[in-house]
Amino acid sequence: MTIRSKLFATVAFPMLSMSIAIQPALADSLMKPFEVAQEDGIAQEGGEQSPEELLRKKRKQRAQQQQEQQEQQQSEEAQPSQEEQPSRAERRKKRQEAEQQQQQEAQPSADDEAARQAAEEKQRIRAERRKKRQEAEQQQQEAQPSADDEAAKAAEERAKIRAERKKRQQAEQQQQEEAQPSADDEAAKAAEERARIRAERKKRQAEQQQQEEAQPSADDEAAKAAEERARIRAERKKQRQAEQQQQEEAQPSADDEAAKTAEERAKIRAERRKRQQAEQQQEEGQQPATEDALRPAIDGDAEATETPRKRRDRRQPIPEIVDTRSEEEKQEIARDPAATDETVVLPVEKGAAILDSDKDADNADSNARERRRRLRERARAQEANVEVPKSDEEAQSSRRDRRPTQEELEANIREEGRRVERVPEFNANDLIDAFTGSDSSLRPRIEETRDSRTVLDFGDQIIVRGDDRPRLRRNAQQTYYEELSRSRYREVIERPNGVRIITIYNRYGDIVQRSRIDRDGREYLMIYAPEVDAGPRPPFYDVGEDLPPMRLRVPVRDYIIDTSSEPDRDYYDFLAEPPVEQVERVYSIDEVRNSARIRDKVRRIDLDTITFATGSAEVPMSQAKTLRKVADAMLQVIEKDPGETFFIEGHTDAVGSDESNLVLSDERAESVASLLTEVYDIPAENLVTQGYGERFLKVRTLEAEQENRRVTIRRVTPLVRPVAQN
Repeated sequence: MTIRSKLFATVAFPMLSMSIAIQPALADSLMKPFEVAQEDGIAQEGGEQSPEELLRKKRKQRAQQQQEQQEQQQSEEAQPSQEEQPSRAERRKKRQEAEQQQQQEAQPSADDEAARQAAEEKQRIRAERRKKRQEAEQQQQEAQPSADDEAAKAAEERAKIRAERKKRQQAEQQQQEEAQPSADDEAAKAAEERARIRAERKKRQAEQQQQEEAQPSADDEAAKAAEERARIRAERKKQRQAEQQQQEEAQPSADDEAAKTAEERAKIRAERRKRQQAEQQQEEGQQPATEDALRPAIDGDAEATETPRKRRDRRQPIPEIVDTRSEEEKQEIARDPAATDETVVLPVEKGAAILDSDKDADNADSNARERRRRLRERARAQEANVEVPKSDEEAQSSRRDRRPTQEELEANIREEGRRVERVPEFNANDLIDAFTGSDSSLRPRIEETRDSRTVLDFGDQIIVRGDDRPRLRRNAQQTYYEELSRSRYREVIERPNGVRIITIYNRYGDIVQRSRIDRDGREYLMIYAPEVDAGPRPPFYDVGEDLPPMRLRVPVRDYIIDTSSEPDRDYYDFLAEPPVEQVERVYSIDEVRNSARIRDKVRRIDLDTITFATGSAEVPMSQAKTLRKVADAMLQVIEKDPGETFFIEGHTDAVGSDESNLVLSDERAESVASLLTEVYDIPAENLVTQGYGERFLKVRTLEAEQENRRVTIRRVTPLVRPVAQN
């Protein structure tokens, strides 16, 4: 062995081995910062890891590096190095470094401990952040309760509002009682007021009599007509007394008495209709109608002696109507109602008539359909060229009443009045006394109900009379009343947004005029009916009796919408449609309430998605959201014209008494109106309500039926104001 070989074996080879051994430690110390950054990135991307897992990964990496170095060393041993062997001091230093490296591998280094602590700190920070996020989510969930919590809170809020309102009313009542004299003084004052009113009435009658004596002609005719009516009433009274005497002698049953009373009222209505038609024809320059021409209407009224209420009181079924038409034929008629003279019915099992006026006729008499078919057939030749109006203005183009001037409309608003502290009370007794006088046979039975509602029972018909003023005054900034001339009252409601609602009432509580005045002073006429201020009128009179049976000239789909079957329908376009026939004159809101024939002129939306529970008027909050599309369409109509008026009808099924159903239906209509105002911000003055009980069933049955428990919405603007005025 040569000297060079010996030196390589004794010096160079050991030093080479030591250098190979210390290389992993050096590489590990240099790679630690990069490994920590890489581990942090892995922890961020792959999730959180414990310090023990990080150490295990480091050791695994070092083992892999050592294995790679050993393999490299073995390959280098096969080829001896040409480098010179290091000195002994360098070898010693390398051995010490190798031993130190082994010690470091046996126990975690300070850098590993720092890395472990850093990882633990990061894990702690992440845990704290996760805990904060969970707490924030929990607080957010607590701040936003569920739908049930919202409903409970809404119910609590309403209960709180009702309690505050009741407390405020009690306080106001207490103040009024303290400020006002005793009940005897009030009665004395009331008697004096009635005496004053009677004196004024007598004075007006005397003045009117003087005017009649000084100015004959038209006034003389009116006086003669009044005398004729007085004579007819006297004869009727005499006849009734004779009949009453005969009845007392014969002692008839209560049902017979009611039937004769109904027959007498039917005869009176027929005579009135005949007289009005004759007067109308005289005004138009025509000859009076013959008795034969008027006989169908007279016979129809005379035969309606047994009313639906009497039948239900005796629990007898409603008149059975035999309809032999198939479902296909009914569907065909619904697509083109103008092509038939027959009654158009809802194409479902036991479907009632589409028009409410046809429902009234069907309830009165099972043979009414045939008579109305003949009347429609007779009128077909005269109505051959009649078309459906294309706008509200066109619907009112043939009005026969005088159109008011702007000065007349502003007169009621600007008239100076006397401020009164108490809210005027319009008693139904005053209206009935003014019309019936001493004739007790025409006086209905009056029953006061809850929430200031009054039920008037006329024997063959019952109606409910409510008061919309509390609903309009709700959330008002200020409300005050002023007494005007002719015993009228002016109500002024000021809202926080600067809008004023001014309503003129006559002495009986009928609306003469209602206007909305915006913050900028612009006035929008909403209701205008000056005729109701002319004098006493019947408390219940159907002006539609003077019109022939209506012929529906549009498809049923374009006349009535069920929200459950057509949820995607464009409700705005539907509500903006004009009436389906001509409007003869502007009607008062009470005439619209009392006449199904007049209401039939405008289209309707049945809110059958509001499913009332039996005997309940509450609208579930879960169903209130189904009104959103209809409410949005109503708001869109009002934004275009703030003077629009919507009529909301309440209906029930035939289970229960007439009186309870009538009051319940009126409560349902008011409940939906309040919901539209409080939830969807529809102004209260744009809504008028009325309940009809079980009178207008959609399905002809006396059993419980959900489709009959509903609310209906109509846009009645072209019926209650001159639309061209705004």
